[in-house]
Amino acid sequence: MSAHAILTSRSDSGLVATVTLNKPDKLNALDLPMWQGLAETFEALGEDAGLRTVVLQGAGKAFAAGADIGEFDTVRATARQAKEYDVVMRRALRAVRECPAPVVARIDGACVGGGLELAAQADLRVATTRSRFGVPISRISVVMAYPEIEGIQRLIGAARTAEILLEGKIHDAAWAYQAGLINYAVEPEALDETMTGVIDRIGQGAPLVARWHKRFIRRLVTPHPVSPSELDECYDFLSTADYVEGVNAFKSKRKPTFKAQ
Repeated sequence: MSAHAILTSRSDSGLVATVTLNKPDKLNALDLPMWQGLAETFEALGEDAGLRTVVLQGAGKAFAAGADIGEFDTVRATARQAKEYDVVMRRALRAVRECPAPVVARIDGACVGGGLELAAQADLRVATTRSRFGVPISRISVVMAYPEIEGIQRLIGAARTAEILLEGKIHDAAWAYQAGLINYAVEPEALDETMTGVIDRIGQGAPLVARWHKRFIRRLVTPHPVSPSELDECYDFLSTADYVEGVNAFKSKRKPTFKAQ
């Protein structure tokens, strides 16, 4: 991995991790080492049972301005190379999507191409009004494959996805919010305050419940009916210490102290 291309930090409490794409000189254009670093980082975070929230952001003036075009003539020049590259990229996308803790994408600036594919894997997306979204790869005769299309189409449906891919237009935050691509569109000066609010609200809930809800939402995107064993899992919360704490705190009119147990 390129030195310091993926940065990870923790809040003072240790409950919130921040993962930063750190190539601001290239507007965080994603290359193979960065995808590898993202995969390793999110897989490691996924092992932390105490983690409440992960923030995913880009350094500088962009979230991520697509792929590093310089790799198209090197590590992505042939079908074999492209397939090998995509194995690494999809490992990273899957690690973000399947991270047990909720992932919130903090978007300020360009979020296009591979950057949009990445942001689509987060659970929530908070963006500034100066952010831009799109996948203009048809202009260079590049195809987005099924798995990456699915990540975007899951959020905004087939018609809006067709608009993005066929027209190749770069859309503003108002369009992205109306389409359901992002959850918040705020002025740049309100971004940090909005992010703090989102993280605090997630943190106020029981962490095991957040993890269950995240997984249930992801599961319902698939076309298969929910099995009886899967439905039974919806009652596992009853055997947790956090459930007892939550109910007792409500009855006592006090703030609960959840321990992910």
